[in-house]
Amino acid sequence: MGRTFAAMNSQEPIDEVDHHGGALDTPLRPDAFALTDEEKIARIQTHVQGILETLGMDLEDDSLKGTPRRVAKMYVQEAFGGLNPSKKPALGTFENSYKYGEMLVEKNIVVYSTCEHHLLPIVGRAHIAYLSQDRVIGLSKMNRIVDYYAKRPQVQERLTRQITAALQEALGTPDVAVMIDAKHLCVNARGIRDIDSSTVTAEYGGRFAQEEQLKHDFLSYVQLKTEFGD
Repeated sequence: MGRTFAAMNSQEPIDEVDHHGGALDTPLRPDAFALTDEEKIARIQTHVQGILETLGMDLEDDSLKGTPRRVAKMYVQEAFGGLNPSKKPALGTFENSYKYGEMLVEKNIVVYSTCEHHLLPIVGRAHIAYLSQDRVIGLSKMNRIVDYYAKRPQVQERLTRQITAALQEALGTPDVAVMIDAKHLCVNARGIRDIDSSTVTAEYGGRFAQEEQLKHDFLSYVQLKTEFGD
């Protein structure tokens, strides 16, 4: 399997990361939330209808007549629902009363996102680790924060950094590592059509960036086979 790899250090100032996908904030206009969801759906429905009609599709056909609204609802309510900050999951933490001080790793979190360059799917897995200190976070919260930031037009580098920053803020520690391995259909299904290649990005914060052994341990845990079954 072919892969590209980008490793980033969250201790570096954002403006020093020399890559167009390195900015932490998703690019949004100041009036991004001036319209209600239903108003956005209505506008997008009109635009999708225009695209299909321009392509020569017959929207009176039973199979197609509902497509513009279906696509519009999918964009606003599902695929790009993570653009709305009101949908950000609460990342409540609780006291580390059992004094667990080692690395915690949650691996193989499913990633479904959309490439902002061609609006084609990004599909892969995220792996997250943090070093427990005074606070710990519920396991499902890590899945939810991945899903939240994935549900928007994305580049994988930014997605990796946004997940890391959100967990660092919630946990009150820089000691967070995030890796994503994903297939981009803009590569796999168009252009070069390389169906085997995937893209790997990683962000190492705090001690993960400073201590090579910790980074090595994290990568070893990610590679462990942990599936259950016969």
